[in-house]
Amino acid sequence: MESFSTLIRTASHEQHTEAETSTFMSALLGGRLGVDAYARYTEQLWFVYEALEADADRLASDPVAGPFIRPELFRLAALEQDLAHLRGPDWRSGLTALPATQAYAARVRECAEQWPAGYVAHHYTRYLGDLSGGQIIRDRAERTWGFAKKGEGVRFYVFEGIANPAAFKRDYRELLDAVPAEELEKQRIVGECKRAFTLNSEVFRSLGEEFPLSA
Repeated sequence: MESFSTLIRTASHEQHTEAETSTFMSALLGGRLGVDAYARYTEQLWFVYEALEADADRLASDPVAGPFIRPELFRLAALEQDLAHLRGPDWRSGLTALPATQAYAARVRECAEQWPAGYVAHHYTRYLGDLSGGQIIRDRAERTWGFAKKGEGVRFYVFEGIANPAAFKRDYRELLDAVPAEELEKQRIVGECKRAFTLNSEVFRSLGEEFPLSA
């Protein structure tokens, strides 16, 4: 029988690919957009991670979400360092969320408050994605805009508390496989994973509209 972690990965593959290959992300990684687009994307991430991490202390004791609350994953402090570097010390005053980002963050917060198993779906799509594909973004950002390797501007992608990402991801998948949920609830979690990728794609679409590629 297929493990739950495999089920999640395969079931959300289509949405995952759609998010990764969005026009905005392709242009950003292809070096066809300026550092301002990268900074704007980083701002949107701040709202999503603020929603993910705001309730972390309370969720740490939850039987379903609790095992996933790992401080070495937390990204908010690193995002704030990056934003200070990208936007200057007064970065908070200019921080605005796109409507798509507001919708994404609101859904994360709703799950964190009302449905811990749904929160796990968002936790998985974000943090495991950062540990994996995020490293490609970091490498491209360093080369395209001249950030110091694993330094200011790309700290979001640097997990200093995780010495062995491959082992960490393996342990994470074991946590997914051990989620105390019935079959129907697992299907709902898979559905929420798909929703998370769709919400993420909507943010990319909005960013693409804000930073159109000139012909």
